[in-house]
Amino acid sequence: MDTHTPDHEIWFLTGSQGLYGDDVLRQVAEQSRSISETLGRPGKVPVKIVWKPVLTDADAIRRICQEANASDSCVGVIAWMHTFSPAKMWIAGLSSLDRPLLHLHTQYNLSLPWPSIDMDFMNLNQAAHGDREFGHIESRVGVDRKIVAGHATDPRVVRRVSAWARAAVGRHTARTLRLARFGDNMRDVAVTEGDKVEAQLRFGFSVNTYSVNDLVAVVDAVQDKEAAELADEYCELYDVVPALRPGGIRHDSLRYAARQELGLRAFLSEGGFTAFTTNFEDLGGLRQLPGLAVQRLMADGYGFGGEGDWKTSALLRVMKVMGQGQPGGTTFMEDYTYHLGPGTPRILGAHMLEVCPSVAAARPRCEIHPLSIGGREDPVRLVFDAAPGSALVVGLADLGDRFRLTANEVDVVGPSEPLPHLPVARAVWKPRPSLAESAESWLLAGAPHHTVLSSAVDAETLTDYAAMTGVELLTIGADTNVEQLAKEIRWNAAYHRLAQAL
Repeated sequence: MDTHTPDHEIWFLTGSQGLYGDDVLRQVAEQSRSISETLGRPGKVPVKIVWKPVLTDADAIRRICQEANASDSCVGVIAWMHTFSPAKMWIAGLSSLDRPLLHLHTQYNLSLPWPSIDMDFMNLNQAAHGDREFGHIESRVGVDRKIVAGHATDPRVVRRVSAWARAAVGRHTARTLRLARFGDNMRDVAVTEGDKVEAQLRFGFSVNTYSVNDLVAVVDAVQDKEAAELADEYCELYDVVPALRPGGIRHDSLRYAARQELGLRAFLSEGGFTAFTTNFEDLGGLRQLPGLAVQRLMADGYGFGGEGDWKTSALLRVMKVMGQGQPGGTTFMEDYTYHLGPGTPRILGAHMLEVCPSVAAARPRCEIHPLSIGGREDPVRLVFDAAPGSALVVGLADLGDRFRLTANEVDVVGPSEPLPHLPVARAVWKPRPSLAESAESWLLAGAPHHTVLSSAVDAETLTDYAAMTGVELLTIGADTNVEQLAKEIRWNAAYHRLAQAL
């Protein structure tokens, strides 16, 4: 399943006015189109940038903002005031805009042609003037936006615009996301609870519950031939243990895992779902807790949460989309246990079965082992170590009066020694600034134990996504101080409660 659709667009809007005459406006149009095309070149901003005609009056500005709102393709708007655009013209448009806004503070020329500068040049190239007028009205109207300053060829500008564009696609994804819960959440667990109506109001995604046996009926209807063919494909893609291979004593379990995958895909595809949950306490007629099927669906871009955790499932889907095309991977994760010494303290993360192979360091091994909970047959799963590198561990929690994203910057490392008796996929990481300080900060934030681990999504993209959705974000990184974070949490609580009252 593709996580981006080819019709995602960022609209490029340029402000000017008629004071300088048609010749100047023609140059404005040519130069703004050039800037738009520069950002849209292959290898630059990862979303299609669509240039729109230069805007010189309030009616045109209002109409283009309303068209952006109504468009199923437009996920965000970049605005640049090439010359001087009197900002009162933008009030109605900005007040109605319901798309993420990036204010690009740039200019056509990289360098000034000092010997030839005259007033004609000054009148044409005055974004330094026009963008300040625009910035004032953005603040006066109270519109949320990201501001990026610099030339369109500057790698820093491209990186920052790209992060915002990925976040804009993530926001669009959340607003159109449909999630299927197979059964309810794990009994007596607090963090998997939450307000689904408030989540739909805030993020846009829809969460609906289905009987597990609705899925069972689809799984049971899979043709034997189709399941056998997919099982054969597993044997080509992974290092499958002999017991699961054709002729092995557990080969039927591999075929049933294939049947589960085909059934899940059919159910999700038919219902337009891009995220889902399962729960080992509610398996109905399923013979196995889905392991391999879930891992492969995540690898294809689906969101997933264990024990009915719909918030993490939706977050995973959104981060899958935001990270598409970037090096690394994104997976469902859970902090399991600590290495406190000797050496640098580290966290060993895993889950019962469901870790996405997009983060694997090497070709996964397909194995079958008993599962001590769930009361079903031994499930098939992929086993591997996560690839080393920098990453984010992100959790989404419902605090009752608001949602909070908490992110910890980490460094994934290899295990200190082989793990021959650990029958699940896993990741080992060193959290920043240290295990003790990150753990204290995470607990102080009330962040969840189910998370998304991503080496494909960076902190700037996540920050932009939080700003676009109006969701609190706490970031735990190299410079985090627990006492200062406690103050930030108190300040944030005051702000969000005051903002709700208003």
